[in-house]
Amino acid sequence: MKKVEVVIDSIYLSRVLDVLEKAGVSGYTVIKDALGKGERGIMAGDELTDVFKNSYVFTVCSEEVAQKIAESLRPLLKKVGGACLISDVLWLTH
Repeated sequence: MKKVEVVIDSIYLSRVLDVLEKAGVSGYTVIKDALGKGERGIMAGDELTDVFKNSYVFTVCSEEVAQKIAESLRPLLKKVGGACLISDVLWLTH
């Protein structure tokens, strides 16, 4: 299993979610107003609009789906910035 994590400007969140849906993920988690510091400076989350706010999205999926997501997200990230991390995970079923 792969965990795909995306941090992106909140105004582009819907585009990321579209990519996940089209890739066939069955679920995801979104955390709005993610704070932090990156290549574009500090994202403090205290702005009135979503322009300078980040959202964090993660999902767990198969390696094949993770590759589809990576290929589809790459052009968007290249254009608007953000980060996508893909890592191996162990899904603990209960």
